[in-house]
Amino acid sequence: MSFSILGTGKAVPAYILSNDELSTMVETNDEWIRTRTGIEERRIAKQETITELCVEAANRALENAGVTAQELDLIICSTMRGENITPSQGCMIQKEIGAVCPAFDINAACSGFIYALDVAAGFFARKTVKKVLIVSMDNLSNIIDWTDRSTCVLFGDGGAAAVLGEGDDLLSIHLTATGNDAAIRIPHGSNSSPFYEHEEEKAVLHMAGNDVYRFATAAMANGIKKAVADAGLEQSDIDCVIPHQANIRIINTAAKNLDIPREKFFCNVQHYGNTSSASVPIALDEANRSGILKKGDIIAMCAFGGGLTTGTCIIRWNGTGQS
Repeated sequence: MSFSILGTGKAVPAYILSNDELSTMVETNDEWIRTRTGIEERRIAKQETITELCVEAANRALENAGVTAQELDLIICSTMRGENITPSQGCMIQKEIGAVCPAFDINAACSGFIYALDVAAGFFARKTVKKVLIVSMDNLSNIIDWTDRSTCVLFGDGGAAAVLGEGDDLLSIHLTATGNDAAIRIPHGSNSSPFYEHEEEKAVLHMAGNDVYRFATAAMANGIKKAVADAGLEQSDIDCVIPHQANIRIINTAAKNLDIPREKFFCNVQHYGNTSSASVPIALDEANRSGILKKGDIIAMCAFGGGLTTGTCIIRWNGTGQS
């Protein structure tokens, strides 16, 4: 037994930061950003807290699934940084939605949602859960160097959730990790210890863009090939690909290296930019609610991120509860 996806939900900040507005903050312009990334705008948290967005996404997913918070047996939150070091973001979600189950966080950067699905699959395989909530949330705007035009144009804030139930719809899943802090790194920031002797670094994202691009294009194509083969399928069997929404050029390049038509790739990077672990589930929710996904469809979801990590899974879409 693996699981079925019963419902999805998303939550994004109200404030929209356009390329034109961003060009007043740093030396860039709309054409430069669009042609290199495909991004037109991104959402930035101004009034909303991380917990508020997590709870909104969770409640929407629960409603979509027709499941109550009290029915949940487990909550997993994938995030690079929750609102507190402790308690975990998962525990904050549990408190706010009124659940009474175990809850914890995992950090696999942009691959976090796929990693969380694999963790959940283990609980279902042991038959210790019947309903699981996964919430993926990242607040990138508070860890970006807004003077660095090579990175600040890429990222946005947002969260999304999925409710899982008993079923056999996970057909395969493939995770990788290669320790590498040269390609992507976010230092922890200030250290309060009077005994610490190392120089402190500001807690902002550092990224070697060319290295990440080369890694991502190969990782996405190779991950899908591996997961499809592990599922005993052909690439022609895939009805929809939901890729990590980091850069439209990465998606296009990966698609060229696969035997899956480009029109089967769902893309919303133009509206949100890279929302890290929330990227894939935000796209999944939009594909679900727009009617793109049909009952019985075979879906490939894939992501890559800091670590460096990758995650790819093949899922049969079983349809969801309430719209």
